[in-house]
Amino acid sequence: MLEQPAERTVSSSRIGKLSLLVVVCILPGACRLSGAEVGPSIEFTRVPQADEGGRDKHDIIEGRVTGARSGQRIVLYARSGKWWLQPIVNQPFTKIQPNSKWINATHLGTEYAALLVEPGYRPPSTTDALPIRGGDVAAVAIIKGQSSPPSKSLQFSGYEWRVRNAPSGRGGKSNLYDPGNAWTDESGALHLRIAKASGEWTCAEISLTRSLGYGTYSFIVRDTSQLEPAAVFGMFTWDYASADQNNSEVDVEISRWGDPASKNAQYVVQPFHVPANVARFTVPAGALTHSFHWEAGRISFRTVREAEPGKSVRGAETIAEHVFTSGVPSPGIESVRLNLYVFGNAKIPLQNGAEVVIEKFEYLP
Repeated sequence: MLEQPAERTVSSSRIGKLSLLVVVCILPGACRLSGAEVGPSIEFTRVPQADEGGRDKHDIIEGRVTGARSGQRIVLYARSGKWWLQPIVNQPFTKIQPNSKWINATHLGTEYAALLVEPGYRPPSTTDALPIRGGDVAAVAIIKGQSSPPSKSLQFSGYEWRVRNAPSGRGGKSNLYDPGNAWTDESGALHLRIAKASGEWTCAEISLTRSLGYGTYSFIVRDTSQLEPAAVFGMFTWDYASADQNNSEVDVEISRWGDPASKNAQYVVQPFHVPANVARFTVPAGALTHSFHWEAGRISFRTVREAEPGKSVRGAETIAEHVFTSGVPSPGIESVRLNLYVFGNAKIPLQNGAEVVIEKFEYLP
């Protein structure tokens, strides 16, 4: 019901308050009318460097969403001339985690875009212009690439590797990572170490900046038989985009997982809690070559003792081998990684830190 004119009289002080309210509300974003909806928004928390890009190099992109609804997902694009769907055409969606964060790999570009979309949205693989907000697109955010990489990199065995600088939940605890714990020496060998900083253990991890796919991966590693039970050295693949394939993770891991009486190595096709996905073995003292041959529906692991100078590699002693034919992932935008970290649930906590030397990495398609 409309008010009658006689009932509209208000005090001068109240008029002042109403005027202030009007002034504040006409400022963009200052307030909203009762019952009006504020749409969802996207922000970036890690942005790759600006680069014309291409399929040979990728990096990590991260962010968070405010106001997303159940079922909505993120679609990523990188601009290199035009906008290209990321990370790959057959894996176009990035999951929003329960804490509203999202993370994935992306090929490099001069700009990066994230779209919050409804479940039925079908993104184009390339486009000259991004869609605007509306319909199946709930939010759009665009940002320029950084002028320099967000993390340190190093060269090892002819490849470029990113050096981890963010915490990780591997090992049942939040491990810290110090880029200074990964380096190459004058001979080209890679060193990874666990060292104390400000009273806490800091770890090391590097990841290849490109995807290699099916083929043979091999790592020549100096003696790891004396690692403390709480230390873990891993050689593995990881793909942020393939959560439905356990992130395409396959591992060679050197660790006793905190138990001094346990064997000190294993081959794994994730998830590890399925007994058939793990093959345990013991690595002896001395330099060893660990390798896996990855093909469609099959992955074959092998560990051999390094051949003595002047002797054929074919005559090298086989320490362990195992073939998996179940749960083998298919390639996507995975990267091979090397890490050295602390297992948090160890019966005997880490006492003295650790260092592992990898003499060479080799990939054969």
